[in-house]
Amino acid sequence: MRKFTVLFACLILSVGVFAQNQGRYYITADRVFDGETMHEGWAVVVEGNKIIAVGPKNQVREPVGSTQLNFSNSTLTPGLIEGHSHLLLYPYNITDWDTQVLKETDAYRTARATVHARNTLMAGFTTARDLGTEGAGYSDVALKRAIDEGIIPGPRLLVAGRAIVSTGSYGPKGYDHDQQIMLGAEAADGDDLIRVVRNQIGKGADFIKIYADYRWGMQGEDQPSFTLDELKLINEVTRSSGRVMVCHAKSKEAIKRAVLAGAETIEHGDFIDLEIGKLMKAHNVTFIPTLAAVDVISQYRGWKKGVSPEPANVTNKKKSFKEALASGVTIGMGGDVGVFPHGNNVLEMELMVEYGMNPFEVLKAATSVNARAFHLENQVGFIKEGLKADLVVVSGDPSKNISDVRNVKFVMKDGVVYRNEK
Repeated sequence: MRKFTVLFACLILSVGVFAQNQGRYYITADRVFDGETMHEGWAVVVEGNKIIAVGPKNQVREPVGSTQLNFSNSTLTPGLIEGHSHLLLYPYNITDWDTQVLKETDAYRTARATVHARNTLMAGFTTARDLGTEGAGYSDVALKRAIDEGIIPGPRLLVAGRAIVSTGSYGPKGYDHDQQIMLGAEAADGDDLIRVVRNQIGKGADFIKIYADYRWGMQGEDQPSFTLDELKLINEVTRSSGRVMVCHAKSKEAIKRAVLAGAETIEHGDFIDLEIGKLMKAHNVTFIPTLAAVDVISQYRGWKKGVSPEPANVTNKKKSFKEALASGVTIGMGGDVGVFPHGNNVLEMELMVEYGMNPFEVLKAATSVNARAFHLENQVGFIKEGLKADLVVVSGDPSKNISDVRNVKFVMKDGVVYRNEK
């Protein structure tokens, strides 16, 4: 009995490390970034799970009974939003993708994902869009529920479930055809797409993720995997449920088809050029570049960054990102995290700056831009009265040095403090 009491007490203490109850807070920092503009001398008041006041300190009074938190040499920002993650995956230099998909049970992968979720939240990302479980069924739906119910700490999730691919395009590949090999996504074609889209929605998908192309060309190059009419059909069924279609698309033709079919975001976009970028802009499509995935995969394959010559795929990614910037298309932040470690989400933001984007614009991409792209602007992504109390404090000024986002001192989600290193 004594052992049980000690174990239970330790469990309570461990949970307490992760979170403090909602309350009333008066928070100040040297700078307050509201999602669009940087301010000095501002204060933010939180009550329960909402922001109830924000503005200059001489206009925002400290409520009676509130907990005062003052952070010097720091910047207060909205909770960051990860635009492209795979919480059911982990770096391929630890375990390759095929092995994760084919040999690891859904239960094991979900157990690992609970740690990935916690690491994401502690890094200041209070919301994340998960783009498919890659063979783990609807484990992301269960993970989302566990977070929402306070069972485990993690970001607010938008999940895709299994995602959809065309028959014959996706992996794992290269196995004996007499075997039934489980795929990393659900295959469907033609009219069967109606049933599959509806089934995924029914099982908890918040949006429908489509692989509009894949590496199935004659030379292993990216080629479109759905026709324009198929993509339009998917979008029509998806929209009728109030959800949106998003597309993995690297080749120019696949991006074009996805945009014309009604996709709201283009993931990866490795071969975007000025013309395609302008087409995306005209259709109000947001580009999620996933620069970090290309960078780290190249390193896994032997590239010694900063030492050996730059691989062609990295050079191409830099070129396409610059073309996207020049086109004026809206660029959000999403790194394909899972390919690299969860909690290191900031790597994508650093590469966006390295490839030519202004740090202040990158900070907006990870907050207000992603919030609008994912239809969350009335909940998160900004520091405004009435919005959810998702707040992060970092040392320094990330609008000038984006790597300061790594210096997380404070994380609040829904008015609950998960990290406080004041």
